Amino acid sequence: MNQSLEPETTFSDKLRKLFKGILDPIGAFLNKTGLTPNAITLLGLVGTTFAAYILARGNMFWGGVCLFLAVIVDVFDGTMARLRGDPSDFGAFVDSVSDRYAEFITFGGLLYYFLTQQNYPGVTVTFLATAGSVLVSYVKARAEGLGFSAKVGLLTRVERYLVLIPLLIFNQPFWAVCIIALLGNITAFQRIFHVRAQGHARMNQK
Repeated sequence: MNQSLEPETTFSDKLRKLFKGILDPIGAFLNKTGLTPNAITLLGLVGTTFAAYILARGNMFWGGVCLFLAVIVDVFDGTMARLRGDPSDFGAFVDSVSDRYAEFITFGGLLYYFLTQQNYPGVTVTFLATAGSVLVSYVKARAEGLGFSAKVGLLTRVERYLVLIPLLIFNQPFWAVCIIALLGNITAFQRIFHVRAQGHARMNQK
């Protein structure tokens, strides 16, 4: 039995509900254009890649703006699938994999920037931020594969972008990766302990 200790909705779910009146009309329009949800997912990934290129060249303001626009585009794939009435497991898989690539590419752009500036503390912290972000997602995926739930924690994907994008726009890339490195890894451990508690509860029921 899945002994979930988490709330019924995540922060991302709450945002989608809050902005439903905006997302649905735009999602409906995109569906009418003939675009598919997967096409929108890949378009968002292309936008993220362009943003990472700009970040790698050291233009944090426009890199942050482009990243914001790419994230906004990526929001609509789920909305489009829901409005079509055919959300698929493969679509969810593509979206999840695309999200991981997007984060790798974004941090890769920042890593390259710090290397060109010979800012080795920035390089180290960017690596830690990447590791924390990947582990947050991996722990959740692995937990769900074992029948547990792990949607808890301080810094999920939405919160990571809420930290990253404003700090990039204000030309503070080092502080952005520092915060994500710290809180991202804390979030990974929060999820690990959350799953551990569910595992103990499951064992006690046997």
